[in-house]
Formats: sequence, C-alpha cells, structure tokens
Amino acid sequence: MPKSARELSELLDIETIDTNLFRGRQPDTELQRVFGGQVAAQALIAADRTVDEGFRAHSLHSYFLRPGDTAVPIVYDVENLRDGRAFATRRVIGRQHGRPIYLMSVNFQIDEEGLEHQDEMPQVPGPDQGIPLSELFARRSSQGAGEWEREWAALDVRYIGNSKVGGVPEDASRPARAQLWVRIGGELPADPLEHQAAFTYASDMTLIGAALVPHDRTIASPGMQVASLDHTIWFHRPFRADEWWLYDQHSPTATGARGLVLARVFSQSGELVATVAQEGLIRQHA
Repeated sequence: MPKSARELSELLDIETIDTNLFRGRQPDTELQRVFGGQVAAQALIAADRTVDEGFRAHSLHSYFLRPGDTAVPIVYDVENLRDGRAFATRRVIGRQHGRPIYLMSVNFQIDEEGLEHQDEMPQVPGPDQGIPLSELFARRSSQGAGEWEREWAALDVRYIGNSKVGGVPEDASRPARAQLWVRIGGELPADPLEHQAAFTYASDMTLIGAALVPHDRTIASPGMQVASLDHTIWFHRPFRADEWWLYDQHSPTATGARGLVLARVFSQSGELVATVAQEGLIRQHA
C-alpha cells in the first residue's frame, strides 16, 4: 500500500485504455482483498476524466459487490448518463476477471453561489492530543505496528476517543460515536480532484469501528467478520485532504449483521466540508 502522499497519487493515477475505459493498478500489499477506499478513489477519478472542465463531484454512491483481487488491475467502465448545463452524471463499474466488483454513481456540478448554513463543529481536542492510530495498532498485536507501517503509512490518523471508553462527551441517545483527526501524511498536488480522491481513499478507514463501539468489539476482535457494503460521500466545500480534518462518526443503528455509520467531516477551521455514510457487515461468529 502507498507509504507517502506521492505514492498515493501514483496509485490513483489511473491509465486510459479506451474511450470511457480505464485501468487502475494495484499496490504492493499483504491485504487479502483490495482496500475499498482505493477502488472508490480510482473510480471517482475515472468518472471525472469523462466530464467537461469546470465540473466537480458533489456526491458519489457506491456498492462493494465482490472482494477485489490484489494481484490483478481493476478495469473501470464509465457510462455517461447525463450532461446538463449545471450537472453531469456518470456510472462506473469496476471489473476483475470479467465480473463486476464495484459500482458507483457520481454526480458533478459546476461551481455556483447559493444559500449557506452548516452544523457547528463539535468542541474536540486538537490533533496533537490524539493518539496516533499506529500506536493503537501496536497495542492490538505484536505485528500491529508493522502492519500500519506496511499498509497505511500514507495516512496520519489521530484517535480522539469514543462514547464507550471516553474522549467523546456522553449522550445516552447516541451510544455509538467516535472521533478522529485525519490527513494524508505529506503534501499533495494542488489539483482539487487529487484531494477529493485522496479523501475518498482515506474515508473508508475506521467507519465500521464506530458501529462496534457499544458492543466492546473492534474489527480485529476474535470471530468478527467485517466488510464495507456500500459507501456514500457528499462533498460540500473544497478542502485539502493533506490538512487535518475531523472525522465525527455516529452509528445510529446495527441490526441484521449490518451496522450503519454516518460521519460529518470538518476542516480544522470549522467548515463542514463533507458528509459520509457507510453500511458495513459486522457478523459475529462463535
């Protein structure tokens, strides 16, 4: 997996192989399946390359259909559903071995002025007061620190806390919450698409963990089978993925071996820049 911002940019720089057809390479990884954030980010870039200049993604909705094979490239087939004056819509299918593994619909919009309001950013400790996620990996197992360095070194993640162990203010009506500061560890190019794609990559990290908070489980707990099922992002305002953003996560429900997590994303200056939703498999085996 990418170990720096530069390597992440290289991973997401997909190849054009025909009209509306692209190929994304795989990183060197020991993961058993393709990381969902990688597929989503590559698919977003594929879709963006088929729209006119001036359009920027404002939302994407996606399904993880099959586990991706880390040994072969992913082919992204982009379908043009609509080109309007203010909006454009694309559908992307990621394929391996002749079968779809991922489906995304993404909507683009030109920049427009409009009404403005947003939620207030919660009061939280700064990134310097958070616990590096690499330390939590190391505490989890003797191989944890090596796993983080090998697979996730491109991300700088600082854990603030959750509603079970503390660090997040008590609220009996919302028992499943977690807060983290995140950024890409290094400077990305100025292109706004690079920042949207890098954020999309990172946004698949940690979400399902919030659904496990009330149950004293983590994704590494014995007997837990965890996987992303779908993933949605609404981009509200431009921001840099290589500067700190607060991942304010809340799981309103878990049922049927699935957990739903919603997350507000704030820049360090307090702007609400994105909202993320994900449902994940949280199956407990005996």
